[in-house]
Parts: sequence; structure tokens; C-alpha cells
Amino acid sequence: MPRETTGVLYIVATPIGNRDDITLRALKTFRRVGLVAAEDTRHTARFLEYHGIRANLISCHEHNEEERAFQLIRRLRQGMSVALVSSAGTPTVSDPGYRLIVEAIRNNIRVVPIPGPSAAVTALCASGLATDRFIFEGFAAKKKAKRRRRLEQLANESGTLIFYESPRRILTLVKELLEIAGDRYAVLGREMTKLHEEFIRGNLSRILKCLSERPVVRGECTLLVEGLSGKKNPPSRDFEKELRNGLINGDDRLSVLSKRIAARYGLSRNTVYEEGLKIKAEIDD
Repeated sequence: MPRETTGVLYIVATPIGNRDDITLRALKTFRRVGLVAAEDTRHTARFLEYHGIRANLISCHEHNEEERAFQLIRRLRQGMSVALVSSAGTPTVSDPGYRLIVEAIRNNIRVVPIPGPSAAVTALCASGLATDRFIFEGFAAKKKAKRRRRLEQLANESGTLIFYESPRRILTLVKELLEIAGDRYAVLGREMTKLHEEFIRGNLSRILKCLSERPVVRGECTLLVEGLSGKKNPPSRDFEKELRNGLINGDDRLSVLSKRIAARYGLSRNTVYEEGLKIKAEIDD
């Protein structure tokens, strides 16, 4: 096999919380490479120091990734191997690194993944929700209209839905999912693998109540929501209230209301329509 003339770009997964959740292969890689490209150099320096490793670090984050990519490609082409790391978990999974990897591939530089922790998979395996099919959405859009449109699309997916969210925005996400997808079973993972690790399990309404009662929510959150075809909980009657309000306010025709509410709550359109006829008869009386 011909000797490689370029360096190797290693994509190294690091712990999502507990500093001991690191593979032997990852530690060997850090000791071997000439440079570590880190999302947060101070955080990574402390982590490497904990494991007795001294390394040359350079920042590579969302604000400088395009510029850094060209600098790192030059180093790689000169024969230096580089380890790419994010602040936590697997690089490029809702974290920087995509541009650098694309440029490495374009330049025929070998890209080697060093697998390890990922918050999405960690939460999924402990959730009790279906794992055979899931949709990783990452962070929901910041703009309300765009976010709600996307949530309406996801509400019709059969796989388990996985979201990342900051503690500051998690309440908003849970509220909107409850409104759009209905009161589905969900699991919220918070501070995973850390001292105060917590999993809140139950319908979205219960999770919303638990979070609302806290003075402040701390720690990055991973939210998993049951897919449309998952295990069915007892049907929520919340749809009746929404249907009644819609008919009283004259928001839309019954057929349009039924279609929208059925999709939101994961119910049969005919079931909602028939309930609407009963409510309409009561209102007309």
C-alpha cells in the first residue's frame, strides 16, 4: 500500500458530560495528531489536561469555520494529521465541522471517524421509545413561523422525533409540540451523564407542567417525542376543546378544521368530523 503523502483528518467524538466517557482509540488519536481543531479551545484544553494529554489546539467554530477550513486543509496537505472535536459529542451533529470535512474530501484527504458519544443516541437508548426508526431534527428553527411549519410536517412522521434545545427555549418547544402534535408520550433528557442527570417521562403536558414549575431550567436538553404510529396512549380529549372553539369562532369550515385537528392529534379525520357534527348541533341548539 503506497505511503500517504497527506495528513489524516480524524473526526473524534468526545464526552457529552462525564469526562471519562472517552474511548482508548480517541485518546491515542489525540496523542498522535499534530493539531486539534476544537469548537472551544479552553474547554478542550481542560479535557485533554484531565487525561494527561498536551496538544496544539486551534479554534474551529461556526463563526470562523470557512476561514479555518482552508488553513487546516493546507496543514493536512503538508502531511500534518488533525483531530476535529466539538465541545461535546460527535462533531458535525448539530455542531461545526461540515465545511472542513467537505473540503478534505474534495482534496482527497482521508477522513477517519473515531466514534463515541452522541446526545441523540444516548437519550434514545434510555427513552423506551421506538428505536427502529427515528428522525433527528437537532435544534428547531428560531423563527416562530418557520419552526411551526416544520413541526406540522414532523407531526405526521411515524418515527421517534429527536430534538436538541437550550434550557432557555425548551418550554416554547414543548408548548408548540403539544399544540401541533397533540399530547404524545415524550422523554426529556437533561444533564445526561453528569451528576444531576435527569429523565422526565410522560405525555408532553406532564413535561410542560414539570418544567413550568421550576424557577429556572438548567442544562442542555434532548427531547424525544413518540411518532405518529407509535404506541398509542389513551386518546386525549383536548381536541374537542380546540374543535369547539374553532366552530364557535368560525375559524374554518368543519371539514377543514377536522383535517387539521386530526393531523395534529394523530386521530382519524372521520372521528374528529363526527365529533364536530355533535358539537355543531349543540351550538346551533
